[in-house]
Amino acid sequence: MVLDLNQSETDVPGEQAPGPATGTPHPAPPRPYLITAAVLCALYFLYAYLRYSHFQSPSWDLGIFEQEVRAYAGFDAPVVDIKGPGYLILGDHFSPLVALLVPLYWIWPSAVALIFAQAALFAASAVVVGRTAQQILGGRTGLCVTVAYGLSWGLQEAVKADFHEIALAVPLLALVCRALLMERWRAAVLWSLPLVLIKEDLGVTVAVVGGLLALYGRRLQGFLLAAFGVSAFALTVLVLIPAASSAGSYDYWKKIEENGGQEVPLLDSVLGVFDSSVKLEMLVFLVGITAFMALRSPLILLVLPTLGWRLLSQDSNHWGMVWHYSAILMPVVFLAMADGIRRSRGSKRPWLVSYANVAVPVATAIAVTLTQHLPLRDLLRPETYRADARTHAAEEALEAIPAGARVETDITLMAHLTGDRTVYWVGGAPGTAPDVVAINLDFGWSRPIDDPVEYAEQLHPEARYRIIREAGSFVVMERTSPAPENS
Repeated sequence: MVLDLNQSETDVPGEQAPGPATGTPHPAPPRPYLITAAVLCALYFLYAYLRYSHFQSPSWDLGIFEQEVRAYAGFDAPVVDIKGPGYLILGDHFSPLVALLVPLYWIWPSAVALIFAQAALFAASAVVVGRTAQQILGGRTGLCVTVAYGLSWGLQEAVKADFHEIALAVPLLALVCRALLMERWRAAVLWSLPLVLIKEDLGVTVAVVGGLLALYGRRLQGFLLAAFGVSAFALTVLVLIPAASSAGSYDYWKKIEENGGQEVPLLDSVLGVFDSSVKLEMLVFLVGITAFMALRSPLILLVLPTLGWRLLSQDSNHWGMVWHYSAILMPVVFLAMADGIRRSRGSKRPWLVSYANVAVPVATAIAVTLTQHLPLRDLLRPETYRADARTHAAEEALEAIPAGARVETDITLMAHLTGDRTVYWVGGAPGTAPDVVAINLDFGWSRPIDDPVEYAEQLHPEARYRIIREAGSFVVMERTSPAPENS
């Protein structure tokens, strides 16, 4: 048996497995966890900041989120020009809770503030996960779980991917799982509610929390929360996002319905859920990092909504272990592991009891071993801290772009410009005649750019440009003709 919806098997019929449900939780003084979390926060932030300062952002997302937070900080609508001039980001993903970062941004108006916020939120979730494991399992398990969780591949890959809105969901999900395990039903409901304001698909996760409450015997609370989660999801993707979108629809349905522009029947998407070794590898590592003990807990059901849309998606970026998509699964699987161990310790099977007693050290060893192949390993390499010629060239290019300018650029410089310039994605702002076009010739264009000025004028035939700075592979061009009145 894998999922035990009540308590685990015991030698005495009716006896409950050890844990807080049968008495006082084991002591878990917060100080060691806060110290460990501070170390994790420093590691996350150091790694992300070094990548940022060396112009190694992997996508346009950090720039997008800074434009969103910057708009909220100025009490403006969350327009993200990187996605298109005047683009309202709530028509893409529904993440209004990102506005909670505004106070930090007022103090520290930079993309680096978002990187730090994510590091701090991940570290805070480690405190919740570790202390909960300690209170449930006792002994010296808590700090080991904190380390295993803090080094988990889902969090490390999310740190590598810069900032995303899911950083807000990670500690909330940890608190939801903690409340369920400690049988604090009202807290489980209250911590679940804000999830629907972080990302639209999390409404389904909230519905599953409601389902778990019902399974644990809190039927009315569970039914109401499940109804709220489903309603919030439907309202968001069918009404709110289409209303804010210029296309009048929720574009991400296409991730399931289309592959390379070709329509994919829903049945084919369902049948193809496990048709890739990348998907299977991700699933094995998801539960493998818990020594497979997460499978012994009903909490594991909370991973299904996120895994569902990812496995149905035709976009291969959603399938594997990279990017940020698995970060919200980490608190779930590690607290499911703690619950699974607690349940297994009361089993009638001696081998399962023995395995449960060593599962935490095994999970910790797995996390430390995997880190040799994960992003934080780079912090042990001296070259990680050295700025190379490309970094110096990028810094020189930045110096040539005046504050307040309207800039069209690619990923390389983007997040360094969004703090005090209006930034567009290169090729994504026709008719705007930006003041500056700044490109990295090594960015990986579909065809080589032999003449940067000619390229800029092809993008904006209404304007003329001249090169004002060349540094390494970076070219900065300014507009020489007046901007059209409608730009």
